Amino acid sequence: MSCSFEGRVSKSTNQMERLELRLSRAAKQTLQAAANAERKSVSEFVLDTALSEAEGRLADRRVFSLDGKKWQAFVAALDAPPRRHPRLERLFQEPSAFAPKSES
Repeated sequence: MSCSFEGRVSKSTNQMERLELRLSRAAKQTLQAAANAERKSVSEFVLDTALSEAEGRLADRRVFSLDGKKWQAFVAALDAPPRRHPRLERLFQEPSAFAPKSES
């Protein structure tokens, strides 16, 4: 059983954005060589590689798999009433540090 949580991305126009970065001459030469090997421009290579890496790093935050027993435990935890946390309740009783100070 798997569950997917996709972030909402607003649909925008096809307007392109620019991203600038500074890198050493050696790093640039390495990127150029890799882009040439893939028959891509440096921009295409860097963008494709960076997006692939970003998607991989975000994957575990969007999709997770559970067997039947763990899925039932997960659903039960979601359906269970919230537990009381006395220290948290006391914290919410205190005035907020961001609330405007009342004048005496």
